[in-house]
Amino acid sequence: MKNQLLECVPNYSEGRDAAKIEKIADCFRGKEGVRLLDYQTDKDHNRMVVTVIGEPEPLRDAVIASFGVAVDLIDLNKHEGQHPRMGAVDVIPFIPCRGTTVEDADRIAKEVAQAVGEKYNVPVFLYEDSASAPHRQNLAAIRKGQFEGMAEKMQDKELWAPDFGPDTIHPTAGVSAIGARMPLVAFNVNLDTDRFEVADKIAKRIRHIGGGWRYIKAIGIDLSEKGIMQVSMNLTNYQKTAVYQAFETVKMEARRFGVNVLDAEVVGLLPMEALIDCASYYLQLSEDFDPMKQIMENRLLEDEE
Repeated sequence: MKNQLLECVPNYSEGRDAAKIEKIADCFRGKEGVRLLDYQTDKDHNRMVVTVIGEPEPLRDAVIASFGVAVDLIDLNKHEGQHPRMGAVDVIPFIPCRGTTVEDADRIAKEVAQAVGEKYNVPVFLYEDSASAPHRQNLAAIRKGQFEGMAEKMQDKELWAPDFGPDTIHPTAGVSAIGARMPLVAFNVNLDTDRFEVADKIAKRIRHIGGGWRYIKAIGIDLSEKGIMQVSMNLTNYQKTAVYQAFETVKMEARRFGVNVLDAEVVGLLPMEALIDCASYYLQLSEDFDPMKQIMENRLLEDEE
């Protein structure tokens, strides 16, 4: 890898068919200038989350290729899953990593969006730091209505004309959101209850739009195959709303319903700083603790440099 690296975490609306999943993942394998770090699937969500880093242009090309594969393989008319979705490739965030800025991520995001609209006839909305209007910054606002309601939503040309691609949805692949953003933590908490209303009420209490934490987006999800419920969260700024704050708040709210937390999960990758912050909180480490000096791996990285 060279000095300039971007991270990309594309989300595909397929989490059950292993053959399709591998074909999408193959777009990132063995490509010069690109490294596939992780891909996770969930049958209840029916969703695949890929984490990949690379030099800006090779990463751009790999993402575009994966988009074409997904459009060929995924038909949202037949898609069922607990996670909200509006596209075969639902969302593609580009995140500055090493030697890159949000501006670099924004440039690549817009190049991908233009290519997707032209090559695959999929409408694209720019979101987060790439958004062309304030009402498009929030992914949830763009996705509202999901695949089934998007054609009607896009009839309002003043508010919902796409930034790239045709002005109506792709018949099987829907629409996509692409943009630059800072790192987020995808963090889920599983509850020992089969009552969806519990997870739903907790999610509504803790998310920013419901009066909760400023940097939490949350929904309740029914994990029917496991017979449990989940509070699924995106922490859009883990430095200002910490992972431990999200976890402890879900535990606190669950108690009002007589429900316990079973476990928690991280989807994809997360910055080490987010976990160090949790360790510092739970261990009650003093302010003298210095992660750069007292964590062995950080010292080894210093020596390598």
